[in-house]
Amino acid sequence: MSTQSPQPPLTTLIPAIRTASRALVRELGFMQPTIANTPLSASAVHAILEIGSRTATLASSLSITLNLDKSSVSRMLKKLVEAGEVGEKASLSDGREKTLFLTPQGVETRRRIDEFADAQVGMALGDVEEGERMKILEGLEKYARALRGRRGELLPLPSLSPPLSPPLPSTGMTATSIVPNVAATIVAGYQPGILARALDMQMQYYSQTSNFGLAFEHSLATDLGELLSRIEHPDNEAWAAIASDQSQPNKQIVGTIFIDGQGLGAGKAHLRAFIVDSQVRGGGVGRRLLEEAVRFADHRGFQETRLWTFRGLGAARRLYEWVGFRLVEEGEEKRWGQKLLVQQMVRRKGGVVGESRIG
Repeated sequence: MSTQSPQPPLTTLIPAIRTASRALVRELGFMQPTIANTPLSASAVHAILEIGSRTATLASSLSITLNLDKSSVSRMLKKLVEAGEVGEKASLSDGREKTLFLTPQGVETRRRIDEFADAQVGMALGDVEEGERMKILEGLEKYARALRGRRGELLPLPSLSPPLSPPLPSTGMTATSIVPNVAATIVAGYQPGILARALDMQMQYYSQTSNFGLAFEHSLATDLGELLSRIEHPDNEAWAAIASDQSQPNKQIVGTIFIDGQGLGAGKAHLRAFIVDSQVRGGGVGRRLLEEAVRFADHRGFQETRLWTFRGLGAARRLYEWVGFRLVEEGEEKRWGQKLLVQQMVRRKGGVVGESRIG
């Protein structure tokens, strides 16, 4: 009978992971003033890659993606524009911001960066056994997601025996213990098919659990379509969870969430269309989507974020409260041909994540 070898404690793992992380940074060249066979800094190279892939086409979204403050991004973009790598044009939805794009020179620079990086990674993987290569990818993805999920937090390192994530209320489980190996990448901005998948997941769930039909689907399609027409505005954003494991080989969208920063007036954001596919529900994808959305709302300076839901969605409400939302109003309303106990929830700017209370 085979037995699994005991796992080393965190007190042993943490120093080893830190050592490996430092080695990775050094070997990839991030300690040098310029990287990737270019005269550019690491942050400038990352900016060119993100702008070129259209992951971030506004300075505000680039700041969030690169985890840099606005002033640093502004100075870097000014240098890239002056160097002829990046161009700017007026945003269609907001004159206060400019849409970023790569110039022909920037496109060529990105090609050279990709060529250099592909060769660097390819040569390293050539020295790794074929059966071990996917383990590297999976480990790096999980580690990167974990680091991103803890941006701005200081973990209580002296107390390593309890779970690193505070417990979810009313479930008897911790946030760490309920997360199986659900491999999904959270991507900001418009993604092809995001509206269709959001509608599909919403209707699959609510047609079965709440008997919603044509009126609900028409209302949601109209509202989300209108929001997507304004998605380039810096106060609006969309996120998609993209499956990246073998159970979803087509890189399918398995979760969505939207922030409308214009519809409720100054200083208020509207969280909308939060849904996770049933195949990955309970795997931490929903929590990560919500954390991205509220982090964005705080970064954009909204004093409060509001959402509307209805009684009976206990699991969703616990997640909302997990990221700082509180119930402020409840009343019976007729919506989509049905009487519902509609709930309005509000999260104040900087609401504490992980302190859920059931009212």
